[in-house]
Amino acid sequence: MSIERTNRATAAALGFLTVAGLFAVLAVAVKLTLNAPAIDAGRAAERSKALAEIRATEEISLATAAVIDAKHGTVRLPIDTALALAAQKWQNPSAARADLTDRAEKSVAPVKTESFE
Repeated sequence: MSIERTNRATAAALGFLTVAGLFAVLAVAVKLTLNAPAIDAGRAAERSKALAEIRATEEISLATAAVIDAKHGTVRLPIDTALALAAQKWQNPSAARADLTDRAEKSVAPVKTESFE
C-alpha cells in the first residue's frame, strides 16, 4: 500500500469525523438554545374538557327528542324510539315502502324561487 493511498484514507476518515463532530456540536447547541413547548397539564385539561363537552352534547342528542325543522316536519328521535317506530311501520312493507318513496320525493323536490323580473 502506498503512502499516498494511506494519506487519502486518513484524510477521508478525519474529514468524516470532523463533519460528524460538527454535526453533533450543532445538534447539542440547537437542543440547548431552542426549547419547544411541551403539551402541559393546562392544555391537556383544556382538551379533556372540550372532549367531555362534545360527548355530553352527543349523549343529549342521541337520548332526547327535538324538532329540527318544523316547516319540513324533521324531528330528532332517540335511537330506541326510532327503531321501534321503524319496526312498527314495516309491519306492512308495501305501505312503508310507499311512505318512504313519498318522503324521498318530497325531500328532493325542486325549490320554488321568486323571479325578480
